Amino acid sequence: MAILLDENTKVLVQGITGREGSARSRFMAAYGTRIVAGVTPGRGGTMVGSFPVYNSVHEAVGRHGAFDATVTFVPGLMVKEAVVEAVDEGIPLIVMPVERVPLHDALTLLAYARRKGTRVLGPGSFGLISPGRAVIGWIGGSEDFANEIFRPGHVGVISRSGGQTSTLSWAIGRAGLGISTAMHVGGEPVVGLSPAELLPLFESDPETHAVALFGEIGTVAEEEAAEVIAAGRFTKPLAAYIAGAGVRPGMRFSHASAIVERGRGTAENKIKVLREAGARVVERPEDLAPAMAEMLIAN
Repeated sequence: MAILLDENTKVLVQGITGREGSARSRFMAAYGTRIVAGVTPGRGGTMVGSFPVYNSVHEAVGRHGAFDATVTFVPGLMVKEAVVEAVDEGIPLIVMPVERVPLHDALTLLAYARRKGTRVLGPGSFGLISPGRAVIGWIGGSEDFANEIFRPGHVGVISRSGGQTSTLSWAIGRAGLGISTAMHVGGEPVVGLSPAELLPLFESDPETHAVALFGEIGTVAEEEAAEVIAAGRFTKPLAAYIAGAGVRPGMRFSHASAIVERGRGTAENKIKVLREAGARVVERPEDLAPAMAEMLIAN
C-alpha cells in the first residue's frame, strides 16, 4: 500500500499548458500516474498530449467527475486563486511545487484549505511518489531516474529537503530496503502537511513498517513529530537526521523555513525531544539508511 497516492488516484494538473506543467504531465503519466485532465484559464478546448484542457477546475470536474488530487504548476503570484478553486471543488489533496508564494497568500490559502478539510503538500514541495505506482510533482525527474532511485518497499520517507528526499530514498534502496511513499513537505516559511500529520497516515498503512525523517533546523516540525510519537499515535520505528546543527541563531540554512530563531528551531532541541520520544537520531545523513535497516531487523 501507500499513503495519499497510488495508481488509482485521479489527478488534475493546473497550469498544464505551461512549460513545466506539460513536461511534468508527460513524466507523471509515463510513470503510471492516472492523469485525467488539465486546467489553464483561456486554453480550454485544447489538448496537451492526450490530456484535455479546461478553463477552470469546475469545468474539468463537470466533465470528468471528482478528482482525488491536483498539482499546481502555477506561478506563485497566481497560485492562491488556483488552490482556492480546487478546494471549492472538493479536491482532497493539493500538491504545490511552486516556490516564492507571497506569505500572506500562503497563510490565507493554507487556512482556507484546512477549514475545508483539504490536505496541501507545500508550497515549495518537490512532490510525492509511491514507487512503482504513481508520482505527483517534480520528484523523480524522469521515468528512468525515478525507477532507479525509488524502489518499492516498506519504508516511508518524510523530508524537509527536496534533494535529500531522492538521496535518502536511494540510500535506503542501497541498504536493501525500499519505499512505500516518499515526500518533500516543502521549503517555504509556512507549509501545509507536516511530519506530525503524516506520521499517523504511515501508522495506518500496513505496508509501511518504518519511517525515515530528514529534518532541518527552523520551525517546530520535528518537535511536533516527537509529540505524536510520545502520544502513541505513531508506534513504528523512526530514524531521523537533523541538518544545520552548526547554524547560529538568526542565520538561514538552505531555504526560507530553515532559520533558527531565539529559543526555538534549534537542532539540539529537535534531537533531544525526538530521542526522548523513542526515535533514533543519527549524527550524519549517511547513517540514516543503515540505522533504518538495523531497526527493521530488530523489530
